[in-house]
Amino acid sequence: MALAIYSSTPSFAQKDTLRVMAYNVLYYGNGCQGPNGNYHQYLKTIVSYTNPDILSMDKMASIPMNADDKYGTAPRGFADSILQYALNPAFPGRYAYCTITNAARSASGAVLFYDQRKLGYIGITSSYANITDFNTYKLYYKDPNLARTHDTTFLYVLPTHDRSGDENEQVRGMQIGEEMRHLKEHFSHLPNFINLGDFNSRNSDEPFYQTLVANKDTGFRFSDPPFFPDRKLSYPAIWDHNVTFTAYLTTATRESATIPNACGTGGGAKNWYDHIFLSQWIVNNSNYIRYIPNSYRTIGNDGQRFKISINNKNIHLNTSAPTDVIEALYQMSNKYPVMADLEVTMNTSGISPTDPEIASPIVFVKEEASMTTEADGIIVIHFPDDVIGQDVKIKCTDKAGNTIFKNSSKVKENDLRLNIKADAGEYTLNVTGHHNLILESKFTKK
Repeated sequence: MALAIYSSTPSFAQKDTLRVMAYNVLYYGNGCQGPNGNYHQYLKTIVSYTNPDILSMDKMASIPMNADDKYGTAPRGFADSILQYALNPAFPGRYAYCTITNAARSASGAVLFYDQRKLGYIGITSSYANITDFNTYKLYYKDPNLARTHDTTFLYVLPTHDRSGDENEQVRGMQIGEEMRHLKEHFSHLPNFINLGDFNSRNSDEPFYQTLVANKDTGFRFSDPPFFPDRKLSYPAIWDHNVTFTAYLTTATRESATIPNACGTGGGAKNWYDHIFLSQWIVNNSNYIRYIPNSYRTIGNDGQRFKISINNKNIHLNTSAPTDVIEALYQMSNKYPVMADLEVTMNTSGISPTDPEIASPIVFVKEEASMTTEADGIIVIHFPDDVIGQDVKIKCTDKAGNTIFKNSSKVKENDLRLNIKADAGEYTLNVTGHHNLILESKFTKK
């Protein structure tokens, strides 16, 4: 790959560090918690302290793709606002962000920011949409030797936020299972790859977790660093409301579900939802990037937060970060961010392992729901497989916007038949999921 970057760096191997951060930011952008200007300041404080080179923010309010996009819930151009008012004030000119998508038509999504001094962005390698978009972003390290060796190290990053709720284990399994199936279409095995975000995991036996760490195809296995290679924890593990895992719990930073706002959950730290999964190439240092042992951490969690707030001073004073950072973490989200450090060895030889990426079209994969009407007036909604198991709300409105039918149910099979009793006229049928619009269709009743 010929990318001309001039450097006078000597030819011996040098090291660099990439700090990776995953953060569920709880609808940042839609005003759910409060004015966006306040949250820019909280993020500035957090980023100034954590100093990430890769920042994945999931569950951010979805950003409109264009002026006519009715699915976005943040202001148009909100990612640029984050740069202008949060990240640039922390580190001027340092960050850029990857392509934003919303094929799932979700109310929330993920945005990946990166240090453009160290990393370059090439594009999206694979994409899958199910409730939200699962995009694999391809970055490259700006090796100082690149102008001479014409060789560099690629790093693939997949921000993930699967379905929450104890009752949605089946949906999470389907989302991550399909995510992995698409990866196998684009790679012969996992390269330098990070899969990170809020996985809503309850224990290590949950099927989607096993799909990641115990995949039958060993070339597509990820490691969860506290288990391996750090060996601080061992399988099987149940971290749901388990004090043993207190130092790793990421939900919630707040005891109350209504203070400081009613936008998120409370209960204090009681579960471990947010993870940074690493490919074996990174664990084994197979291609110039390796995980720095014992660098995985939960920012702001001092190991004494079990079922209490991050800023609770009455039971334990939290000294794991400066006071202003602790307060910013409390205000910013009901989730703790997690971080891990990677060491990059600069490539002085121009020799690298064969990249396992399979050349294939970048296709935004989403099977659409559809609606048909039968001769007797029965409406049939056809749901794709990836919607089965989800809770949906169905609403039918007339031309004046009046609701004539509404229903909430869990999708159990592909076809749902409805007998909507209404006078002759034109109507609109809307089917929504937890965070996304599944179907909007107009029909005429005769």
